Amino acid sequence: MYEALTPVSEMLSRNLDMLSHQPLLVCGLLEDDLPGLLAEQGPAPRVFTTDFRYFQWLNARKGVKAEFGALPANEPAAGLLLLMPKAKAEAQYLLAACLPLLAPGAPVFIAGDNKGGVKAAPKLLAPWCDQINKVDSARRASLYQAELSRPAPAFAASDWVGRYPLAEENLTVCTLPGVFSADHLDAGTRLLLDNAGALHGRVLDFGCGAGVIGASLLTRNPGIELEQIDINALALEASRLTLTENGLQARVYPSDGLSEVQGRFDCIISNPPFHAGLKTFYSTTETLLREAKGYLRPGGSLLLVANAFLPYPELIEQSFGHCETLAANGRFKIYRAQT
Repeated sequence: MYEALTPVSEMLSRNLDMLSHQPLLVCGLLEDDLPGLLAEQGPAPRVFTTDFRYFQWLNARKGVKAEFGALPANEPAAGLLLLMPKAKAEAQYLLAACLPLLAPGAPVFIAGDNKGGVKAAPKLLAPWCDQINKVDSARRASLYQAELSRPAPAFAASDWVGRYPLAEENLTVCTLPGVFSADHLDAGTRLLLDNAGALHGRVLDFGCGAGVIGASLLTRNPGIELEQIDINALALEASRLTLTENGLQARVYPSDGLSEVQGRFDCIISNPPFHAGLKTFYSTTETLLREAKGYLRPGGSLLLVANAFLPYPELIEQSFGHCETLAANGRFKIYRAQT
C-alpha cells in the first residue's frame, strides 16, 4: 500500500547520508516507506503520525517505532524531519509540538512538494533557527535544513484550538489545524443536517472531522447512542473537544474505514472525505458504500452527502438495490439507502 516512494522521498533518498547521522523524529505527510529507508541506512527513526492507516501499516513493519495521536510522546528527540502537510497551519502545529523535544543544536529538516507549501519552510523555522538552507531540489520537491538555535517553548494545546458557533443547533464547534471545515460549517454538511430527519438507536458518524455532525445529531436526537470514527488523530481530538465543549457524550475512536467498528447500527451517516494529502481519492467512500449494508440492522439506513458529480448512486444501488435522493442543491446531493 505504501511501498512505492513518492517524488519527495525519491529526492530524500539522495540525502540519506545527511538524514541518517542521528535517529530523527519523522512526522507530517507520510505516504511511503521512507522510515524504512532511513532505518536501513542508519539509526531507526521514530515516526509520529496522525494517520491511523499509516500507523497500522508502519507498526506491522520491523525496525521502526511508530506513534499515533494528536501529539508525539513527550520524549527527547535527536533531530526532526517534517514532511510538509497540505495545510500550513498543520505544519505550524506539528513544529510547535515536536521542536520542544529537541535540544539546541539539533538538526531540523523540512521536505515537501514544491506545490504543497514547502517553500514556506524558511518562514516556518525562522522563530527557532537562525540559518535555514535549501540543500536539495529534485522531482518537483525540495529539502531545507537548519539547526535549532534556541529552545522552543513548551507546547500549549489550548493555543491551537479554534472555535466557531453553530447557530441553528446552539453549539460551539472546536477545531484543530488541518481538520476539515476548520473555521466554518461547510455547505454540504449543512444540507445533510437539514435533511437527516429524526434518528434513533445506534448511530455511526463516519469520518467525523471536527464532530459537527455528531454534536448536531446528539442535540436533535438526545436518545441516540453515537459512535464517531475518523482516520485522523487531529479530527478525533477535535471531535472530543466539541463534545466536551457542549456537554455531550459519544464513543470516539480511530478506524481505517469500518475496520475497527463492531456490531450493527440503525444509521451510518457521513460527509465522507475525498482528499488525502495533496491527492484526490474516492476509495474510502467506495469501500464504505460496498460494506455499509453489512453494518446496518434491519431497517437501518445509510445517509450520505456528496458532490453532485460523483457517481455514488450507482455504487449505492449495487450494494443496497436502491438509492434515494433526499435533497439537492447546485453542488451537493443527499443520498439515503435502507436495509
